[in-house]
Amino acid sequence: MKPAVAVFGILRFPPERLTQVRPHLQALVEATYKNDGCIAYDVAEDLFDPGLIRFSELWPDHQSLERHLKAPHIEPWRNAARSCGLIERSFTAYEVAGTKEI
Repeated sequence: MKPAVAVFGILRFPPERLTQVRPHLQALVEATYKNDGCIAYDVAEDLFDPGLIRFSELWPDHQSLERHLKAPHIEPWRNAARSCGLIERSFTAYEVAGTKEI
C-alpha cells in the first residue's frame, strides 16, 4: 500500500514523567495499529533530548488519518498525556508526492 499522507510530530513531557507516559503510549500505538488503518505509526524517545517523543506516521489517505484522530482510543490518550504533564505538542501532515528508496 502506498502512503498518501506522512505525519511527523513531537510531544514533550517532563523527563521524570516518562515512565508514567510509556504504558499509555504503548496502548495508543497498539490500538492505532490494530484499528486505524495506518501503514506505519512509529514512536521513539529522543536519545539526546530527554522528555522528547518523536512520531512518524504513514497513512493511505486523509480519510484514514481523520478517522484515527476521532478514534475511541485518542481521547483517553490525550487525557493521559495531559495528566502526565504534557508540555508541548506539535504535528504536521504532508502530502506524499512519491517515494524513492535512498
